[in-house]
Amino acid sequence: MPVPASTPAPPKHVFVTVGSTRFDALVNRVLSPPVLDALRAKGYQTLEVQCGNSDVDIGQLQKVAEDRWKLAGGVETTVWRFKPSLQADYEQADLIISHAGSGTILDVLRMKKPLIVIPNPTLLDNHQAELSDSLAGLNHLRSTTVADLPQAIEKFDISTLVPFPQFDGSRFRELLDDEMGFSHSRETSAGR
Repeated sequence: MPVPASTPAPPKHVFVTVGSTRFDALVNRVLSPPVLDALRAKGYQTLEVQCGNSDVDIGQLQKVAEDRWKLAGGVETTVWRFKPSLQADYEQADLIISHAGSGTILDVLRMKKPLIVIPNPTLLDNHQAELSDSLAGLNHLRSTTVADLPQAIEKFDISTLVPFPQFDGSRFRELLDDEMGFSHSRETSAGR
């Protein structure tokens, strides 16, 4: 009896996003040979980069990316600025590399996708670093710098991530009630 042919695994896909901001350093770094080599070594075969308002020539950047990936083994690369939604891009990704914007982080963690975040140090008060460091400390994601991105990819062990808790609307309601002085609402809801 013939052994059925196994279906080849789909290519591993990396999605990079900088959101609506400008983060030229991250866009350029993800297309650098050290990062491309690290991704290839981890088995990633496609790379999609959402570059937002970064001051880059997309055509030139696309050509540089294609040339670099060809040298690294022919991995497909796509670069673009904006789409109405990133939901489908998150869903298709096996790894997401992102700026450390709170909206992006929450969207990705709720989808239980592996995430490496890079805070943008050019933003005021470096609030992204506080958020990313806190979530990295809880092992929900990996936080790194632009310079250390290749090493972060190499050392990133997805199996060690702790799933991000799902949103609990009742907990928010309890906190709001407590803040507003409606502590009786918890007693009422507990007695049901």
